[in-house]
Parts: sequence; structure tokens; C-alpha cells
Amino acid sequence: MAAAAALVSTAVLVLPQSATAAETSPIGFGAGTTGGGGASAVTVSTLAAFKSAVTGDSAKVIRVSGLISLSGQVDIGSNTTVLGVGSSSGFTGGGLRIKEETNVVVRNLNISKPLAPADGITVQESTKVWIDHNSFSADRTHDKDYYDGLLDINHGSDHVTVSWNTFKEHFKGSLVGHSDNNASEDTGHLRVTYHHNHFSNVYSRIPSLRFGTGHFYNNYVDGAETACHSRMGAQMLVENNVFRNTGVAVTTNRSSDVDGYANLRGNDLGGAATEISRTGSFTAPPYGYSAEPASSVVASVTSGAGAGKL
Repeated sequence: MAAAAALVSTAVLVLPQSATAAETSPIGFGAGTTGGGGASAVTVSTLAAFKSAVTGDSAKVIRVSGLISLSGQVDIGSNTTVLGVGSSSGFTGGGLRIKEETNVVVRNLNISKPLAPADGITVQESTKVWIDHNSFSADRTHDKDYYDGLLDINHGSDHVTVSWNTFKEHFKGSLVGHSDNNASEDTGHLRVTYHHNHFSNVYSRIPSLRFGTGHFYNNYVDGAETACHSRMGAQMLVENNVFRNTGVAVTTNRSSDVDGYANLRGNDLGGAATEISRTGSFTAPPYGYSAEPASSVVASVTSGAGAGKL
């Protein structure tokens, strides 16, 4: 029986594409997202030029050069790649919004201190999105509601991969599904993969998932109060992650009237507690991936995640 179980596990993990810190296409639920593809790149260095460049649904690649201050959020059109130049380009004070769009890639940006009500990135009513190799940050010196979320995914969005990002010094990390009362729009959607991300001193929502299906693998979480939070019937597979200085690594029974579901395997909890009220049925993601053992995750993630690592 044990041998059979091992074979099943191996079958899930033997995949066509290994995870590396410089993937050319997304692994996970966001697989197939191409953004602007091979369109000729346009480089911008001002907010006005950026806003003009990212509108519309034609294929486009926008290179952001330098750190641009903004307030609120800039809307990104479909079939778009936004790519930071070097290690220190991006946005501060606000963020990006992908609303009612499809096929968007955001890579290699620094996104910092998004003043509420703006998130660093909001994905809303959108499909096929890849958020990769970005550095998200705020600070913990203000009230928890001074900044909004670093990366929020809501309103029935679907087929999203979040990979090789850093999330640092913040209260509210990544919210997937904004409300307990949005079942009609969110049920059957909100399928999100998080892999090889580094969450450092982020208090909670790593992620917080309602209604959807989340695969959280090979991430490094250090300094959280509550990390993975499955609620309102969400299904979450938490696999081969490392938790350090964390109170609760995974919970299914907080803050909502309906509990979520979770399956755990191969994690290094580092002494963190788990609160699993309901074990889930999501054990075999419907895509190829390669989960490295937890023993190598800290080295992989700290060397490969964030802007400037492509």
C-alpha cells in the first residue's frame, strides 16, 4: 500500500518542465499565458507614457525604465507584457489593475507602498495572468489599513500563476476572493498557483483563498502570523513549502462562516501550527509541474525570487 501511494505521488510530480528561476512561460493554472508575445517592445520612463502604452487589446510589450510614482492604479489592457528594466524599475505609491482583461504578463517590477484603496496589483474579472519575478513591499510602521493588498485576485478571475516574487514588510499579502458573499461569481473560478515566492514579514493572507482552488508549492514564508488561509469551501494544496517564525502555517476555520479545505504534504513547518478542520479533495493539479523537496526551497527562493533575477 505504501509503495502504491509513493507511485501515485511520484506520478503527480514527474513533469515536462522543471521549475527554474528564469522560466520563459508560466507553470500552473496560468499556463499558456503569453502576454504581448513577440511584439516589438516599447520602453517608457514616465507615468503618462506608461498609461498610453498599456491601453487596448493589441499585442504589446512595455518595458518600464526607472521607478515611477503614481497614485491609485493604472489599468492594463489584454495581450500585454509589462517588464521592468534592470533590478530597480517599477512603481511606488500605487499599483496596476487588470480588470476584465485576458492574457497579461507582469514581470521584473518593484511595486511598493500601494496606498489604500489601491493594491500593488489587482486582478479582477480577468483570465490568464502571470505575475512573475516582481518585488512587492510596503512597511509595518503604519496601521494595517494604511496600505492595501500587495496582490489581490478577485471577482471570478481565473487561470493565474504567481511565481518567483518577493512580498516583504506588509500586513495583508495576497487576497483571493474578496468577500464571503460572492459565491455566485467566484465558485468554479479563482484557480491560482503560487510557487517559489518569498513572503518575508508579511502578517497574513499568504494567501487567503475563498471559493477557489489554490496550489501553494515551494514557497518560503518567514515571519507570518497566519499564512495559508482556506475559507468558504476553497480547496488548497499546500506542498513542499518552508515556514519559519510563523504562528499558523495553514488554517481552514478562521474568519468566515464556512470553513475551507486543505491538503498538506512535504512541508517543513518549522514549528508552526496547523488548523485543518476539513481535508480537501484537491491532490493532483491538472498540469505538469516539478515540486522540489522542502530541503532546497530556501536556497532556491532566496537566490532566485524577486526583481532583477531574470
